[in-house]
Order: sequence, then structure tokens, then C-alpha cells
Amino acid sequence: MSDDWENIVLENLESVRSKHPLVHNITNFVVMNSSANILLAQSAFPVMAHAPDEVEDMVGIASALVLNIGTLTGAWIDSMILAGKKANELGIPVILDPVGAGATPYRTAKSKEIIDQVRIAVLRGNASEINALGQTGGKTRGVDSLHGVDEVAEVAVGLAHNMGFVVGVSGERDLVTDGNRLVRIGNGVPMMTMVTGTGCGLSATVGAFVGAGNNPFEATVAAFSFFGIAGEIALEKAKSPGSFSVAFIDALYDIQPRDIKKASVSEI
Repeated sequence: MSDDWENIVLENLESVRSKHPLVHNITNFVVMNSSANILLAQSAFPVMAHAPDEVEDMVGIASALVLNIGTLTGAWIDSMILAGKKANELGIPVILDPVGAGATPYRTAKSKEIIDQVRIAVLRGNASEINALGQTGGKTRGVDSLHGVDEVAEVAVGLAHNMGFVVGVSGERDLVTDGNRLVRIGNGVPMMTMVTGTGCGLSATVGAFVGAGNNPFEATVAAFSFFGIAGEIALEKAKSPGSFSVAFIDALYDIQPRDIKKASVSEI
């Protein structure tokens, strides 16, 4: 990794830790607790609010809005669009996690509906979710990807270029693109896939890094790298999913500037 990317990751992390961004999550029941703890561990503040009567007011005091369709209903999608439009009006970045897009027509259609009606800053998903939204017939197995990141690189670049947002694709080797630049991140460990809500926590982390007022592309790369480094540190202390989950939260909290040297970021 170049010194430039090392500095970018470190500067973005320090920005989150000094500014304590408030991240408004309209997210799923499965991950509310874990995403909140992940944000707190990195010095961001979480709020989980999805009632249509308050989402516009809540997003008005937030640094970023994260929309996660994991346990979607029509009413929640309405709240997401309401909050997203208000965020756009106020200049607050919106991150979309299209959980399970491609698994059912409903999920794919609702993800596209949000993209059509809300200006998204970052789309963060696994390879199959991104593939499905790139209209190439992507398939998922529940919330798991059936595609590799390399298979959807061209789709991700095209989607980012055409839609004007950053696309972050998580997998064995992550990919982030704004349609012009393409970066690979090699941090992370397979154990992260054995803990529920890790991907959703990554989306929340992207919200914190972008919400700290940083360039969306660089902030997304930094968030992916930081998150993966935490996984690597956690695996040094825990070898099974239960203890890994605890060690991972600790790692997010404990990461020091020297640990950023473990970052594996390469621009293509």
C-alpha cells in the first residue's frame, strides 16, 4: 500500500474519533444492537429510528443516514425514502445497504426504488447484491453472495459511473469504485462471515466515515480497510465466532495508528 493510502485511512479514522458523527440507521431488527455497538466502539454515535413521524426530524441532526433493507416492509421503505429525501435536502450523505437484492424480485425492486428516489452517496453490498442492481441477473442465497468480487468489478464500475455514487463491494478481497477510480482492499478474515451483522456493521461504519465530513470515495476505502484490520486483530485473540465477536468490538475500539500499517489497499 502506498504511503498516500496509509495516510488517508489514518486521517479518516482520526476524523471519526474526533468528530463523533451521529449515524442515523434505518436498519433491520437482526443487527440493530450489533451495528450500534460497532459504531460506539469507533467513537461514532448511533441512533435507530424508523417511525415516519420522526425520521425527517432525526435525520436533520445526523451526520449520515444509513438505509438497510434487511427486514424490509413497505412501511419501512416509505420511511427510508422520506428520510432519504430530507437528507438530500440538507446535504447529509446517504448510504444504502441493499441486503438480499437479487434473492427476491421484491428486494431488488425496492432497492432500485430507493436509488431512483434518493440521491445515494455510497452503495455498499456483497457481489451478488451489486450484480443484481447492475441489471445483470445477479442471484443471492438469502443475504449471502453467490458471486465473487472479481466477477462484478465491471458491473460495479459501470453502476458507479452511471449513477454518480460510490460502490463498495465486500468479499474475500473488497472493491471500491467511484466509476473512475478502482481500489482493492485485502484486509479482513473469513471468520467475519460467521458473525451475524458484520456486513451491516460495515455499512454503518461507512456511514460514520463519510459522515465525518470526508470525501465519500476515500472515506469508503478507509472504512473498509479499518474494518478489515479490526477483523485481523480480533482473529489473533479469538479462534471461534462467539469470542471473535467480542474481540472484534474491542479491536474497533483499540486500533492504534501503528495498526494502520497493516492496511492492504491498492489502486488499479
